[in-house]
Amino acid sequence: MNSSIKTIIMMLFLVVTLQSCNQDPTLQSFYVDSELAPGFTSLDVPISLLKIDETQLDEEQKAAYESVDKLSMVAFVAEDGNKEQMDIEFAKVKTILANPKYEELMRGGNSTDGKFVVKCVGDGENVDEFILLGNSSEAGFAVVRIIGDDMNFSKIMKLASVLDEGNIEETQLKEITKFFQ
Repeated sequence: MNSSIKTIIMMLFLVVTLQSCNQDPTLQSFYVDSELAPGFTSLDVPISLLKIDETQLDEEQKAAYESVDKLSMVAFVAEDGNKEQMDIEFAKVKTILANPKYEELMRGGNSTDGKFVVKCVGDGENVDEFILLGNSSEAGFAVVRIIGDDMNFSKIMKLASVLDEGNIEETQLKEITKFFQ
């Protein structure tokens, strides 16, 4: 009798454990699956490679800079004959980002030049990831992840102004800027 109760409890535990496994695709799994796939290009950049002179930053910009760990990008480059594959891959990303855990912060662009959406994981002052999804029928699409700890959107936007002033063409971010030109 005792062993049958233990067996039932173990089976119940196993069923609950298997049911709680999330089988939905994630942005991380999309990155892993795509980084070496045909049509894709990927790039991971530690924040230190931005070569920002921290002495020129104000307090908010410095806090934003220190809250970012790295930038990651995966992009599908549009070419003749791969439009159907691009549409399939773009639909996968949109499905992943439709998850309620990704809060939309802003969107913009137009159907001629391309569109973008900025989403985040976290809330207010405690954002761990910003996601920029940009697409253009001419260039393809890219997903850029800004990964860090306790990031703040308004402070990150102020840090972006420093990047605009700097010469990022000489860093590995050249790939990202080239894609969005």
